[in-house]
Amino acid sequence: MQIGTITLDNPLIMAPLAGISNLPFRLSAKKEGCALVCSEMISSNGLVYKSEKTLRMLESAPEEKPLSIQIFGTDPSMMAEAATIAEASGADILDINFGCSVKKVIKTGAGVALMKTPRKAAAILTAVRQSIKIPLTVKIRTGWEKSGTQAVQTAKIAESCGADAIAVHPRTATQGFGGQADWTIISTVKKATAIPIIGNGDIVTPEDAVRMRKMTGCDGVMIGRAAIGNPWIFSQCLAGLRGENILPVYLDQRFEVMKSYVRTSVEYIGERPACRMLRSRLGWFVKGLRYSSKFRESIKHISSEKETLQLIDAYKDFLQFNFLF
Repeated sequence: MQIGTITLDNPLIMAPLAGISNLPFRLSAKKEGCALVCSEMISSNGLVYKSEKTLRMLESAPEEKPLSIQIFGTDPSMMAEAATIAEASGADILDINFGCSVKKVIKTGAGVALMKTPRKAAAILTAVRQSIKIPLTVKIRTGWEKSGTQAVQTAKIAESCGADAIAVHPRTATQGFGGQADWTIISTVKKATAIPIIGNGDIVTPEDAVRMRKMTGCDGVMIGRAAIGNPWIFSQCLAGLRGENILPVYLDQRFEVMKSYVRTSVEYIGERPACRMLRSRLGWFVKGLRYSSKFRESIKHISSEKETLQLIDAYKDFLQFNFLF
């Protein structure tokens, strides 16, 4: 798949996930075959005003390349300046959020609110396109009503302003993540534009990725919530798209990825803050496993990398012993 000057190894893309898709999370997805990873949504104001916390969200590693950085905001000049900061930090692709339906974002006029203000949307896209040399993408929703008219309108505006690809999450602004994604909207946007279209929404299994491409003709498939605690979704989807056997995730594989996630988190975040974060996040990886509640209880107060790795090994040994006997 081609996005501007960037050639992706395959059509699988990780969705930006607010509060989740940090560097360790992205590296896990990349190791499992994800062709393009994306940062969590970053405030343009935070970048321009040099918020330390916001600037840290730009941290990257060579192993995750190519990297897409997603920004949001409402002021064209601020968005353009934020885009140049992201480009200078090493972003390979700059993505603009026109899809966030969180109330505090909409109230500022950002996110999916921009799909109701086409002139402002065009001004932002034009300003950003003129400020950077790297490819520009946009993530949109169905819009504020079910027909998809606003999705087509926004997609055409983005294309005319120089966007290199568009990701479409076919749920309305009021749906949030509820209900069912209407994949026909992806097909409609694809037919109305000449640039690559990335489908997003309700990809839970490898079979879903195959169905989406066949049904919509989309160029790429974006996976979000299904990748939380399950980076193997990318390798499995890739196998499905290639017509290969889809392999199950074995226990050893699952626990090695968990331990790698711990080590990477400690390396890039620091031991104490990483452990605080991991108290809730490690539970993602054991969903569906027997006695997972006991493991989640055991990690509630972890305070060191060594202790965390020991608890992971202990739970794995416990599972293997109880499976054998």
